[in-house]
This record gives sequence, C-alpha cells and structure tokens, in this order.
Amino acid sequence: MIKHHPDTAVLKQFVAGELPLSVSLIVSSHIELCQHCQAQVSALTEQFAAATFNDEVLNPVPIHHSNRFETSDFNSDESLAMIDDITTLEAELDTELLPKTVTEIEVSGRRLALPRALKSIALKEWSGLGKLSRSRLDIEDGNLRASLLHINKGGSVPTHTHKGFEITLLLQGSFEDDMGRYQAGDFIWLDGNHTHSPITQEGCVCYTVSSGAIRFTQGMSQILNPVGKFIY
Repeated sequence: MIKHHPDTAVLKQFVAGELPLSVSLIVSSHIELCQHCQAQVSALTEQFAAATFNDEVLNPVPIHHSNRFETSDFNSDESLAMIDDITTLEAELDTELLPKTVTEIEVSGRRLALPRALKSIALKEWSGLGKLSRSRLDIEDGNLRASLLHINKGGSVPTHTHKGFEITLLLQGSFEDDMGRYQAGDFIWLDGNHTHSPITQEGCVCYTVSSGAIRFTQGMSQILNPVGKFIY
C-alpha cells in the first residue's frame, strides 16, 4: 500500500504545468501508480479548468480575424500531396538517429516496466559503485539530475543529508531508513533538514530527482563526500 505522496501544493503545481520537467515526470509517474493521487489530480484539474474558463469569460482575449489562408489557397489534390510528403518523410527517418527509449528494464535479473511518463525518455548507460548502480535520464533540466538508481540486495547508503533536495519514487522492491519503510509507489521528498541512512534487504529500483549532491555526516563515511556526486 502506498503511504507517501506529493503534498497538495506540488499536485497543484503539476496540474498548472508549473513544475520543472524532471519533477513533473516523477510526479506523473507516482500518479500513475497511486489511485489516491489520481483522484486528487482529477479534482484539482476540474478546479483549475473551471477557474481558467471563468477568467477567460470575464477577460476575453480579442480574436483577430485573418484572411491569410483562404479555402482557395488549397485544393484537395495539393492537400493530399502534402500528406503524402509528410508520410514519406516520416517513413524515411533513420531510427538510429532518434533517442534510444525503453519501456522495460532488467536489473539483477528482475524485469521492471517503466511508468508511461518515462517511456519517451532515453536512458544513458548504467554505471556502478559497489552495490549502487545508476542510469541518467537523457534530459536537460538546469541543475536538476534525474536518474534510475538501483541498490542491490543488502545494500545501503551511509548516513547523509542533502545539499539541495532529493525526490525519490520507489519503482520496485523496498527500503527503510530512520523515518520508516517504503514500498513501490512511495514518493519521498527530502532536503537539508533530513538526515537518513537507507538500507534494503531485497534490493530496490528508484527514480530520483536531485538538485545537489548528498553529504555524508557520520564517522569515516565523511571521506566519501566526493562520491556523493555519483548519486546526484
């Protein structure tokens, strides 16, 4: 059962299209998995649409008529020819030039179907460090980094905090930290006010969005702080 969700303020920004791309993708992916948030987003969308419609009625945008395109500009034969040209161009596109997208991945012998929002995004090569492995999403979103993060069975991340914020959506498996236990579908938003040490017994795959590297806070693990950029 999903217990952790985006707050209402984040869902309102999602509905209004105000979130950065990587954050919008992770929120959308959670909504796909969560009936509770689906209902919330549906209600918020109705409210947003009603408010927008009412605003347009009260403040209508002037319509400027233009005779730039007249019916006589195009005849049926020309229209069909244009459609044929477009179809031919699409057919001739070399698929090797298009981004390499995936709908399903396999990690440690387990298959994972990706949320719909991620199926149009190319993944970069996986890189590993101990029981951690990571694949970046091939998107440009300022200082935000979006990744798929896998922690193998029995893996953990030493106690740390965050220089920015870190959003985690658990896609497969489970993990626990100082604040609780998380299962597939849980959405966790942490920042510099939180310190935790995630550990997983069965292994897990997460979709993460970070705005800064993690910072280890205890004992000898502090010497690993440069490695924090790996997770970021």
